[in-house]
Amino acid sequence: MTRELQRVAARGWGTHRTIASAVRAAADGAVVSVQPGTYTESLVLDRDVTLVAEKGPGTVRLTAAHGPAVSVPAGRVALRELEITGADPAEPAVLVRGGEVELERCEISGGRLELARDARAVVRGCTVRDSRRAGVHVTGTAHGTFEDCVVHTVDGHGITLVDTAGAELRRTRVRHTTACGILLGGTSTAVLDDCDVAHAGDAALLVYAPARPLLRGCRLHDTTAQGVRVEDAPDVPVQRTRAGASGTDGASGTASTAGASDAGAESAGQDERRIRLDGCEIFRTGAEGVLVSGGSEVLLRACTVRETPGAGVLARGLARVELDTVRIVDVPDAALAATEGAELRARACELARSGGNGLLADGTSVVEMVDSSIAATGNCGVHLAGNARLRLADCRVADSAQDGVRVGGSAELVAEHTRVERGALAGVRVDGADAVLRACEVTGAETGVRVATRHRPLLEDCVVTGARRTGIEVGPDTGVLIRGGRVADTGSAGVFLEERSQAWIEGLEISEARGSGLVVWTGADPRVRAVTVAGSGKNGIYVHEEGAGVFEDCEISRSAFPALYVGSKAAPVLRRCLVRDVQEDLSAAEDAVPVFEDCAVRDVAVGTMPHRPEEAARPGGPGSSAVSGRPAEQDPAPEQLPALMKELEALVGLERVKQEVGSLTKVMQMVKRREEAGLQPPPLSRHLVFAGNPGTGKTTVARLYGRLLAALGLLARGHLVEADRGSLVGEYVGHTSPKTTAVFRRAMGGVLFIDEAYALVPHGQSTDFGHEAIATLVKLMEDHRDDVVVIAAGYPADMRRFMESNPGLESRFTRTLTFDDYAADELVEIVRYQAVRHQYRLPDETLAALLGYFDGLERAEHFGNGRAARQVFQRMTEQHAERVADLPEPDTDDLTIIRPQDLPESLAPP
Repeated sequence: MTRELQRVAARGWGTHRTIASAVRAAADGAVVSVQPGTYTESLVLDRDVTLVAEKGPGTVRLTAAHGPAVSVPAGRVALRELEITGADPAEPAVLVRGGEVELERCEISGGRLELARDARAVVRGCTVRDSRRAGVHVTGTAHGTFEDCVVHTVDGHGITLVDTAGAELRRTRVRHTTACGILLGGTSTAVLDDCDVAHAGDAALLVYAPARPLLRGCRLHDTTAQGVRVEDAPDVPVQRTRAGASGTDGASGTASTAGASDAGAESAGQDERRIRLDGCEIFRTGAEGVLVSGGSEVLLRACTVRETPGAGVLARGLARVELDTVRIVDVPDAALAATEGAELRARACELARSGGNGLLADGTSVVEMVDSSIAATGNCGVHLAGNARLRLADCRVADSAQDGVRVGGSAELVAEHTRVERGALAGVRVDGADAVLRACEVTGAETGVRVATRHRPLLEDCVVTGARRTGIEVGPDTGVLIRGGRVADTGSAGVFLEERSQAWIEGLEISEARGSGLVVWTGADPRVRAVTVAGSGKNGIYVHEEGAGVFEDCEISRSAFPALYVGSKAAPVLRRCLVRDVQEDLSAAEDAVPVFEDCAVRDVAVGTMPHRPEEAARPGGPGSSAVSGRPAEQDPAPEQLPALMKELEALVGLERVKQEVGSLTKVMQMVKRREEAGLQPPPLSRHLVFAGNPGTGKTTVARLYGRLLAALGLLARGHLVEADRGSLVGEYVGHTSPKTTAVFRRAMGGVLFIDEAYALVPHGQSTDFGHEAIATLVKLMEDHRDDVVVIAAGYPADMRRFMESNPGLESRFTRTLTFDDYAADELVEIVRYQAVRHQYRLPDETLAALLGYFDGLERAEHFGNGRAARQVFQRMTEQHAERVADLPEPDTDDLTIIRPQDLPESLAPP
């Protein structure tokens, strides 16, 4: 179908001399072709019409006679290749109040492009310049789509959206504005793809919440203020035309033109309540790269922020900001900051080369940083102050000009699997605040960890190496709990406990300190257990004058000075400690008052420390004796063993298991005697597989097994550490091995009991992290074959799959103990035992009713065995309590005898 054509020429041949006359003469849908020239008119286009410049030399210039050069109240209108100039730069040059408009390759100057009410517009390849207040203004429920456009030289904001307006901008540039490049207010939405905003007199992007933009692949740079600023909405004045055309008048929307979207930003993927930047670059700003305040929510993903004079990203007030794979580099202030009550979460981020702190959090802010790195900071890598709270997980902090991590005020830090490298001062400093460090590594700092606080921080399985001075310093009046871990290769003391400190230290390894391994200063009173100190350049343990402390099951070796120094009036207590491979074991002031109990020495050239006559094989091992001037005590192991065997025999049922444990005990006794006789022990694996259904006593026997080995002197403690898949397997790459190692270390000297071990190898998941946990266990079992017994337990049918998952398991688990389900009479016996234990009596008729119940009980796949029997007993006591409560004056029999009628209805006899 041929469209009607009207021609316009300012002079010479043409149907019309003005565009307005051509439009009036045109039918709906007509094309008005305009010859190059200048036309001074103010057009009102309210029908379906297309205005297009004819090809030829020159340009079609449409200059407003008054008001807007083009007004569109309704209809479908297209403008192509026109130069449009408004009458007043502070007013619209093109005003679209309704209908649908297409502008293609047009240039608009001397006034803004305004979309109002329910207008829809598609703008392609257009330029808007030389206006005041705004270059493009979208208001009401209007929606605009802008592609390959340029907005520049605006005395005001480049593009503004207010009310419930929406816009989509693709490959659009905003340049040289005296105010913001882009401003969103009201509840407007916008999607910006591959846009560039630069040379703004204020922020490149200003968002007044709850407006909600989505930026993808955009560049915001060379601004006087922030790259992005997000604030709570003020009372934003609405710009209005002289005719009052701007603003919302309640008109309903019409169908969109091709390429436009009624749904606005939602149709382009903006389907969440947060402001979002994906793959954007923010650089060379005049203030912060991103500033989020008020109650706003912002997500930055795969963005880069650089060369900002303020903080790279700052969240304050009640803002909630999430950063995912964000890079913040080359900023003279803090790279990332949260203040007041802000919430900040960062994952897989990189903060580098900041002049201030890498991460700064104060006020009541809450911050979480995971799998991220902070490097080359001019201040601290991480600085917490006020009441801020921070969780660091799997992070790296390196090359800080001050402390690697500083926690001050009343702040709280939880750091897990985090590495702190080369802090110029302390690797981690806790000053008055609280902190928990788990499986962290601190290396190459002046001081590894410095703690001075009234709280009781926790350091668990942490490694401190290469400190130029002290590895761990505990300040005056400070309590700290150090559990597991290692301190090595320090320039002075390994661990220094200052005046009046109250440290609890367990399972720590201190090695190769150039000073003393562990220093206890005046008034300090630590509790130290199972600590090894090796290779110290001075004393192994140095207790200063008037120092104290209790040291149990510790080992000191290879110190250059005497292994133990005790100063004037110092009164430490050492129990079951071993000193070995030193020139001299003890140096003490004349008025020192140390106490030695059950200690031992080995390979000591000059020995003055009281110790038992025969050397001990390991600290706390069998045969150690009291050595504070009294004779050695009898080895307690033979006295304990019969009692433990009697306890094993007292277990209900489990006849095959008890027989096999008894046989194992005899073999272990023989192994111990061969060792004492100087003979090589036979090849033997102490690790076991317990195969059985739930409630068959596997955990109880495992606990007894550990105690039996401890009584035989083959385990230092014999305690039981229970584990399952959740405690061994991590959630991401690199998490599983440290997690498994931490659990294994807690079991050192005892039994590691892994329940449902087959869960480490799920069906059909060859890349599951459980395989890494098994590989780690196999290596640890080899490295600590004499220190830990591992028992893997689970359903009989599933344990074969566990054993086949790693070639090293077969050689380490050579014996399987099968735990049979309990028979009915054994379940009755368990109930009877529970009754005796809790001071109840079960007459024969009650026992008979129980036996009948258990005989007829269906044994489903997950039947609880002993657990089910205990549950039955609990139900019986509850029923008994309800009956007795109704008696006016119950006697002792009433209170203790459980009768058949006390059985639950499903159990009671007919």
